[in-house]
Amino acid sequence: MKNLLFVAALAFLFVACDKVKMDVKTTNSEEWKPVDSATATKAWMDYATPGDMHKMLAKSDGAWTGENTMWMENGKKPTTSTSEANNKMIFDGRYQLSEHKGNFMGMPFEGMSITGYDNAKKKFVSTWIDNMGTGIMSMEGDWNPSTKSIEFKGKMTDPTRPGKDCEVREIYTFVDDNTQKMEMFGPDAKTGKEFKTMEIKFTRKK
Repeated sequence: MKNLLFVAALAFLFVACDKVKMDVKTTNSEEWKPVDSATATKAWMDYATPGDMHKMLAKSDGAWTGENTMWMENGKKPTTSTSEANNKMIFDGRYQLSEHKGNFMGMPFEGMSITGYDNAKKKFVSTWIDNMGTGIMSMEGDWNPSTKSIEFKGKMTDPTRPGKDCEVREIYTFVDDNTQKMEMFGPDAKTGKEFKTMEIKFTRKK
């Protein structure tokens, strides 16, 4: 029954996409190219099926503690704190939901991310929200097997420049089965040049 519903959903998506006129151009200025139903169905199946990268994410499921170091200004003394994270794969192993709790400058902090691997783009994708903002940070990243890390790049709201976004970068390293490291980079408020804003060392709870 589940497979039948899945195929029906794919068929609906194909029909919806097929209704677009062939002379309409996509956002990257490439002309729309017709795709036969068999090819489209296989493409959607490949897109929707979790693979090795999803299995790698699943290995991070569970509870973690974080040692946080944050730099408010480039070259200034950092502040330190601790946090907790809980990771859980959702939607039959397609995405990992990560919930974080801690403190930031003496205030309670909560955040949540959803991370996955887009089979079509061949990239990791991630979103982040927390209780210290009202926007959504979105990033895409590539896997580097030599360093066992994902380098994410994306944008987030810059509240100091209303209506503007700033570029952010994150390097997430899988040190070993019980240790991970996240490094965040963003623009210096005075110069606009990139600097390291945060580092979190995650240790799996035993």
